[in-house]
Amino acid sequence: MTTKRNIWWLFVSFWTINLVVATSNLRNELIGLLQKHPSAHLEKAIIDEFTIKLQSYAANAKDDDDNDILFAIGSSVFGIDIPKKEKKSSTEKLPIVDFDYMKEFIRQVFLVYGCTEEQAEQSADVLIEADKRGIDSHGLGRLKPIYCDRMDQGILWSNKPIDIVKETETTALVDGNLGLGLYIGPYCMQLAIEKAKKYGVGFVVCQRSTHYGIAGYYATMASEAGCVGLSGTNARPSIAPTFGVEPMLGTNPLCFGIPSDDEFPFVIDCATSVNQRGKIERYAREGSPTPKGCVIDLDGIERTDTDGILKDMVLGKCALTPLGGAGDSMGGYKGYGWATTVELLCTAFQSGPFGDDICGIDRKTGEAKPMPLGHFFLAINIESLCSLQTFEKNTGNLLRALRASHKSPKGPGRIWTAGEPEHDARLKRTAQGGMVVSKPLQQNMIDLRDKHASLKEKYPKFPFE
Repeated sequence: MTTKRNIWWLFVSFWTINLVVATSNLRNELIGLLQKHPSAHLEKAIIDEFTIKLQSYAANAKDDDDNDILFAIGSSVFGIDIPKKEKKSSTEKLPIVDFDYMKEFIRQVFLVYGCTEEQAEQSADVLIEADKRGIDSHGLGRLKPIYCDRMDQGILWSNKPIDIVKETETTALVDGNLGLGLYIGPYCMQLAIEKAKKYGVGFVVCQRSTHYGIAGYYATMASEAGCVGLSGTNARPSIAPTFGVEPMLGTNPLCFGIPSDDEFPFVIDCATSVNQRGKIERYAREGSPTPKGCVIDLDGIERTDTDGILKDMVLGKCALTPLGGAGDSMGGYKGYGWATTVELLCTAFQSGPFGDDICGIDRKTGEAKPMPLGHFFLAINIESLCSLQTFEKNTGNLLRALRASHKSPKGPGRIWTAGEPEHDARLKRTAQGGMVVSKPLQQNMIDLRDKHASLKEKYPKFPFE
């Protein structure tokens, strides 16, 4: 109750100091209630009055008022959840661009930045694969802000050598020398697969790498080679520990790939946070609020203001919540534990940095700095234990049983298994002729083209222009 009272006084003080003339009588009445009744959240009559007025205010608010502080007060202090208004769909139809065209553009961009043909081809393949699977947060949307901008800033480099620091028959420690994680990651998983094929198991740890794209790419490499695959990576600090508010751990995905006789493998690729930064960046591109429960700030408030969240995450003023959410009521300690496990596997073998040392920004000067990340890759050769055909059949039988089990009468009428939504997305996007390119992504492509003469020569006009 003390925490709620502190939050309450924080908001009341804010509005007392910063109150401006409002155009809505309802808004003025709501603010008046907050100022007149410091203990409003404890008085049922005032709670009921505030609820009715807030609901009425929400019904008449503009479409872009979803992040109004009054709604945050209603949710955090009074427990009133106001449904978000559906955004009016634009009459302008977004263009669909062929995957081959888009991959070639990405490849050309990496060539312009100094990658070799092999590095550019591999890096482009990792990114376009994310878009094919419907993982828009990690595809074309990351080309400019995550890779090109960082190369421009001098905190990530193209065409760096990959060195093997230490190696045995079944293990290897690899140094990526702060090159593109998009070609370092495939090199490491391929090395793990080769060791597994020869010795049964291959485990590779990488130090001083950079963002390596979707972890599912590497697990799928293993499953397509007849292996069980496992991969994980740490990242700049984003997740707060259970009962904490400071960003300490990366979103740290833990990904498994398991072959099946279905049309698609079982691939579970997800962050160890409720949400991850790439998804919040997508919300920003779409102009959408961040769902409640994904982000917590230093005052313990659950945030939904997407643009503000992205700014404050850079400054370390808010953090993502682990799987299960803040606290332990929904098992947040489990996500916290898994995020910590990935962080340990990515740093302990190679004495790697973590926390502020990989945040990408000097907290004192605000200058960008390198983010030396760690990854791990495990491949288990199935044929070392049983026939691949038997294993795939057993896997498929279990997955089909799950999908055929009794459906909730309140659900969509279908049960999915991991890897299936991505398979569905691939089929749908292939049938429609490629990927939808949003306005912000169009602008990213235009900016990259206009910045480099060779790209401007190759792409004088994009399909959407």
